[in-house]
Amino acid sequence: MMINYNHTVSVFLILSLGIFKLGSCSENQSQTNNVTVKCTQSEREALVSFKAGVNGKLSSWVGEDCCQWKGVECDNESGHVIKLNLSNPAGRHRRFDYFERDNSPCRWCSTASPRGWRRSLLGDVNKSLSGEISPYLGNLSSLTHLDLEGNYNLSTRNLDWVSSLSSLEYLYMGGVKINHTKADWLHAINMLPSLLELSLYSCELKHLPSSLTSLTFTSLRVLDLSYNPFKTSIDLSYNPFNTSIPQWLFKLTSLASLDLTFSNQGGKILDSFGRLGNLKYLYLGGNHFYGSIPDSIGYLSSLKELDLSYNEMNGTIPESFGQLSELVKLYILENSWEGVITEAQLMNLTRLEEFVLTTNNRSQPLVFNVKYDWRPPFKLKILHLESCLIGPKFPKWLQVQSELTYVILKNVEIKGTIPEEWFSMISSNLTHLDLSNNQIKGNLPHQLVFPNVTKLFLQSNLFSGPIPSNISDLMPSLQYLDLSENHLYGKIPLSISKIKDLNILVLRRNNLSGELPHHWNESQMGLRVVDISYNNICGKIPSSMGFLGNLFILVLSNNNLSGEIPSSLQNCSIVSMDFGGNRLSGNLPSWIESDIFMLRLRSNLFSGIIPQKWCNLYKLRILDLAQNNLFGGIPDCFNNFTAMVDHNTFGYKPIENYTEKAYIVTKGREYEYDRTLQFVTYIDLSGNSLTGGIPIQITSLTRLGTLNLSMNHLIGSIPKNIGNMRWLETLDLSNNSLFGPIPGSMSSLTFLVHLNISFNNLTGRIPSGNQLQTLNDATIYKGNPLLCGSPLPTKCPRDETSDGPTITDADDKQDGDDYERIWFYASIGLGFAVGFWSVCGTILLKKSWRHCYFRFCDHIKDKIVLLIALKVVHLKRKFGLEKS
Repeated sequence: MMINYNHTVSVFLILSLGIFKLGSCSENQSQTNNVTVKCTQSEREALVSFKAGVNGKLSSWVGEDCCQWKGVECDNESGHVIKLNLSNPAGRHRRFDYFERDNSPCRWCSTASPRGWRRSLLGDVNKSLSGEISPYLGNLSSLTHLDLEGNYNLSTRNLDWVSSLSSLEYLYMGGVKINHTKADWLHAINMLPSLLELSLYSCELKHLPSSLTSLTFTSLRVLDLSYNPFKTSIDLSYNPFNTSIPQWLFKLTSLASLDLTFSNQGGKILDSFGRLGNLKYLYLGGNHFYGSIPDSIGYLSSLKELDLSYNEMNGTIPESFGQLSELVKLYILENSWEGVITEAQLMNLTRLEEFVLTTNNRSQPLVFNVKYDWRPPFKLKILHLESCLIGPKFPKWLQVQSELTYVILKNVEIKGTIPEEWFSMISSNLTHLDLSNNQIKGNLPHQLVFPNVTKLFLQSNLFSGPIPSNISDLMPSLQYLDLSENHLYGKIPLSISKIKDLNILVLRRNNLSGELPHHWNESQMGLRVVDISYNNICGKIPSSMGFLGNLFILVLSNNNLSGEIPSSLQNCSIVSMDFGGNRLSGNLPSWIESDIFMLRLRSNLFSGIIPQKWCNLYKLRILDLAQNNLFGGIPDCFNNFTAMVDHNTFGYKPIENYTEKAYIVTKGREYEYDRTLQFVTYIDLSGNSLTGGIPIQITSLTRLGTLNLSMNHLIGSIPKNIGNMRWLETLDLSNNSLFGPIPGSMSSLTFLVHLNISFNNLTGRIPSGNQLQTLNDATIYKGNPLLCGSPLPTKCPRDETSDGPTITDADDKQDGDDYERIWFYASIGLGFAVGFWSVCGTILLKKSWRHCYFRFCDHIKDKIVLLIALKVVHLKRKFGLEKS
C-alpha cells in the first residue's frame, strides 16, 4: 500500500514538472512571437532617400519600421532588407510582343527607332514611378532581389551603386533609363558574383563591351538586353568572329534564357551558340543577322523557344534543326530563307506547338519538300507560313493538324480545293484563319459552325458560290471578314448585319448582286470598315447605315447604286468615302464632317453646286468630283484645305488588317493606290459644267500633287502665282475658255510631269525654262490659236529664229542672207565714219579746241617723263648703283 502511494506521488510530481515546463516553453515562444524585428536605421535612410528622389506609389512608406512598407521585405532574424519589389506589371516586357499585338507581323519592326521600341513597350505609365534613383540604394548591402521593372519614367545616372550590392541575385531594371555614356555599366554588373537573373531591356543603353578581363557572374541564368540601341563598334569586315555579339557572352554556360531582341546586333549567328547547352529560350529577333542557321543549333537540346524574326537571314535551315526535340515555339518570320525543308528538319520536333515562318525571298523562296502522306510528330496550335511553297495540293501533314487555333497560309501556292474534313476538324477551336493570296477553289462551308473565329481572310483566291445566308449563326464571333477578289456571287446575306462584333467587312471585287442589307443597327457600333466596291450591287444606300456610329471607311464604288446619299451618314465617323462609278444623284452632301480625308464621288449623276460648307474640310487630301453634272463656280476657300499645305497632316491612322485601295487619275493615266494612298494630294473637278474663274486661293495649296479642272466652262486667266504650287505633278486645265497669257511662274513647277492646257483661248508666248523645257509635246498647247513659241510651229513676233518648221525655199533663204550681210557691212562703215569725224573734224575746224588738245598732250607727256625719271633714280638707290 505504501509502495503504491509513493509511486502515485512520484508520477504526480513528474507530470506537474512537465506541465510547468511546457507552460514555460509556451510562454517563451509567445514572447518570441511578440518580438518585432525592425529594419536597420541606415537602410531605412537609404529607402527614404530613394523615396525623396521619385514620384509615384510610395505614399504608404510611413512609420519607423521600413520592413512594413509596401514592396519591402526583410530578413526575419537580422532585419536587413533583402527584397525590394517596386515593379510596374503593366509595363513588363512580353515575348513576341511585335507579333502578338494584332496576331500579324508588325509594320514598324524593320525600321523602328529606339524611341519607337521604347514606346511600343510602354504600359500604364500613370502607375509607374518617375524621377531619379538615389545612389544610396547601394547601402542595402544584404539585398538579394531588386525589381524596378516597367517604370519607364525612372532613370539613374549610372549603375555604380549596384556594385555595392554584392549579395544581389535578381536584378530587374527593364524600362529604367540608364544614362551611362560608356560601357562601364557592365563593369558594375561584373561586381555581382551571385547574380542569377539580369533584366535591362529598353534601358537606352548604347554600349555593349566586346570583352571583359575577367567574368565574375558566371552563374547567370537569365540575361535580357533587348530593345537597347547598342552601337556596333566592331567592323565586321575585320572581325575574325564575324559577329557583333561579344565573346564573353558565350562563357555564360549556365544561361537558360538569352534575349537580344532589337539590340542592333549583326553578323552571322555563330557556332559558338552551341556551347550554351543549357539554353531554353533564345530571342534574337529584330537585328541584322544574316546567313544560315549554324549546324551547332542541334546542340541546344534543351531549347524550348527560338525567335530569329525580322533579321536578314538569307541562308538555309540545317538538318540539325531536327534535333531540337524540346522546341515548343519557333518564330523565324520576315527573313529571306531559301533552300528546302524536308522531314529531316521536322521529324523530331515532337513538342512543337507554334510554328511561324515567312520569307521575303521572291527569287528563290523556301520550299517544303516532304512526302505527300508524311505525318509529323507534332500537334500545332499556331501555324503561320507565308510566301514559301507548300503546294500545289493541300498537304497531308497539314490535314492531320487537329488542334490548330491560329492558321495563316498566305501566298503558299496552294491550288485546288481544301478538304471539308479539315475545316470540320479544326472548326471548334479555330480563332484566326487566313488563306489569302492562293488559288483555292470551291464554295465556302455552309454547314460548319466556327463559334470562336474572330478573323477570316480568304481574299485573292478562286472561291465561288454564295456567301452562306446564315453566316451570323455559323460565325457569331466574327470581327474581321475579308472575302475580296474572288468569284462569289449571289446576294449579300441579311444576317451579316446581325454579327454584333463585326469590325471590318471587305467584299471588294466579286460578282455580288442585289441590294445592300437594310437592317444595320446600333449593336454593330464596332464596325469601322465597309468595302463592297466593284460588284453589281443595286438599289439605294440604306439609311440604317447611319446607326454605325464608328464607321470610318465606306467604299461602295463601281456598283449600280442609285438615289441620293442618305443624310443619316452624318451620324457616322467617316474619314474616307468612295462612291465613285455609280448612278447616285441629287446634290452633294453639305453635312460632310471636317475629319474627312478622301471624298471620291466621280462618275455619278450629282448636280448642283460645290457646297460652301466644304471650306471647313481641313484634313481633306483627296477630292474627286469628276464626271458629274455640277455647275456654279469653284469656291474661293480651297485654301482652307490645310492638309494640302502642311505635309505633317495625314488622313487617318492605318486600320489593322485592312488596306484601302482607290484608283486615281494622275499623270495622264489611272493608277491604283493602296498603302501610299494616305500620301496622295489630289483635286479633280473635271467633266462638269463649272463656270467662273480659277480662284487665286487655290494656288496656296503648295502640297497639292494633282489639279484637274479640265472639260468645264471656266473663264478668266490662269493665276499668275500658280508657280507657288511647287509640288504639283499634274496640271490639266484643258477644254475650257481660259484666256490671257500663260504665267511665267509656271516654269517654277519643277515637279511637273504632266501638263495639258489645250483648247482654250490663251495668247502670247509659251514660257520656257526649268521643267517646261522637258514638256515639249505640242499637243499640250494645241487648240489655242493665239499661242506662239516652242514647241508650237507658230513664231512669235520679232522672233529671229524658230525651233519649229517654216515654209521657205532655197532662193528665199539665200536672198535673205545676202540682204543681212549688206546691212552688216554698211553699219560697220557708217559707224567708223561717224566716230572718226566727230572727234578729228572738230579739232581741225575749231582752233581753241585744237590748242587745248595739244596742251593736254604736252602735259601728259611731261608727267610721264617725270614719273619715269623718278622711278629710275629710286631703283638705282635701291640696288646701290648710284655713284657717290
